[in-house]
Amino acid sequence: MQAVAHDVLPPDPFADDPDDPARAFGDPEERLDEPISDSERTELLADLSDLAVYQALLEPRGVRGIVVDCGECDEPHYHDWHLLRASLEQLLADGRMRPHEPAYDPNPGDYVSWDYCRGFADGVTANESAY
Repeated sequence: MQAVAHDVLPPDPFADDPDDPARAFGDPEERLDEPISDSERTELLADLSDLAVYQALLEPRGVRGIVVDCGECDEPHYHDWHLLRASLEQLLADGRMRPHEPAYDPNPGDYVSWDYCRGFADGVTANESAY
């Protein structure tokens, strides 16, 4: 694959525009230098460990992944197991998540919340401990 020189690309239609909508995102280069803290790293590792348990328990029962209510758009976001794992691993490695395509026409009944997963795992553990 050959790289395309910057000067042959079409011009940015918002170049030097003070109302450029992309300004709301800030400078992506500024965020690259901010590593995650030790406590954030610990939380991410715990989330990845929990995710593996939840997937092992729930995937055989037909659960495809986790639904998260987005605070920014007030819409549920459906994450398949592998997509959520990849996102968490990237956050751990790079300190940020890349954008990804949402699930196409997800069936809400195939996804459960993180709290449901935690409760289900706790129930399985309590049941196994009783015997």
